[in-house]
Amino acid sequence: MRIITGKARGARLKAPKGLSTRPTSDRVKESLFSILGGRVVGRRVLDLFAGTGSLGLEAVSRGAAFAVLVDKATGNLLRDNAEHAHLTDVVRVVRGDVFASLSRLAAEGEKFGLVFCDPPYAKGLWERALAALDASPVLSEDALVVVECGEDEKEVPPLSRLSLMREENYGHTTRVRIFATLEVDV
Repeated sequence: MRIITGKARGARLKAPKGLSTRPTSDRVKESLFSILGGRVVGRRVLDLFAGTGSLGLEAVSRGAAFAVLVDKATGNLLRDNAEHAHLTDVVRVVRGDVFASLSRLAAEGEKFGLVFCDPPYAKGLWERALAALDASPVLSEDALVVVECGEDEKEVPPLSRLSLMREENYGHTTRVRIFATLEVDV
């Protein structure tokens, strides 16, 4: 697993041992960033269930202004990967529960224009996180929220601020959905 392009291009990222973390494949990541294109540049990024930090680190490598990487289990690994990619000046690592961290970031007045949410599949976590983001003040006016889930996870929870703008399936295992706070073409 590596950073595909940008100022940290080619940096190899460590992954935790075992099967508790399922990093986004380079193929899915490359496709996703191709879809997002220039919408990454200058945005503040929030990477929930960050795991290896692959998505958030890729975003700052491609010109995002700053990234906050949140994961309960992989805080030290996230710091190591940010350091190895020479991106520590534009990355903050938050080791903690995603939902408690969202509340804390909101209380700090943080705002994000791009959010990645890639929790373990089939546990109801993406639905819960999406609903929490929909109700949270952490999203900027023109925010994009990218959710990765299992291909068979079809039901989207009721949302008031976010609208589904695009959906892609990758093989028989992965579904990526892009939501936006404003109607945008993605």
